[in-house]
Amino acid sequence: MKRSGPLLTLLAGLLVGLFMLSLNATTGEKPTSASVKPSAGTKASTPAQTSAPPSPSASRTPVPEGVYTGRTDDDSSAVAITVRDDKAIAYVCDGHNIESWLQGDVKDDGSLRLTGKGGASLDGKVKGTKEIRGTANVGSGSYAFTIGRAKKSSGLYRANSTVAGAKIEGGWIVLPDGEQVGILKRDGKPSPAPKIDPETGAVTVDGQQLTARPVTP
Repeated sequence: MKRSGPLLTLLAGLLVGLFMLSLNATTGEKPTSASVKPSAGTKASTPAQTSAPPSPSASRTPVPEGVYTGRTDDDSSAVAITVRDDKAIAYVCDGHNIESWLQGDVKDDGSLRLTGKGGASLDGKVKGTKEIRGTANVGSGSYAFTIGRAKKSSGLYRANSTVAGAKIEGGWIVLPDGEQVGILKRDGKPSPAPKIDPETGAVTVDGQQLTARPVTP
């Protein structure tokens, strides 16, 4: 009698295989993880964006503190600028009847924009470490200048007092060669200023001795 065990086992295996194929065709295959797409509410990750490096700041050209004095390019007037703690005061004077006091800030790039009464203005910029070039606009005139850093005894001085009942206002620029340019006002009326002693600031006005002080911001 022939043994039928292996044949029955093979037949059973074929039946099971046909059943599984029929089941997959009816229900569909379960998707694999590789075929899963992100849902609408899921944001795909993106590489982090790095911010651009900050642009380098403007280079600073500081104006050395001190007093700068000189004459305008047309030699008609004198200019003095005193600088301290990023502040500046200037005096423009022809020694007769034109003068202006101006003040303002010194910017990081070494430029300065000063303003005064009556619309007066002065624009300048440091050149190197020992001079300032610019233009002053006083009254109806425009005066270009190049002035250097002052040495001892030259500088900018001012005096305010009352003499014989008159209000005295004086301004002086002492140039590097010792020349003095200034205006003295008595109750607002200008005239050439008398000489001062640059070492002490002493000056005599109408017989009375006054002291002209160095000007700083």
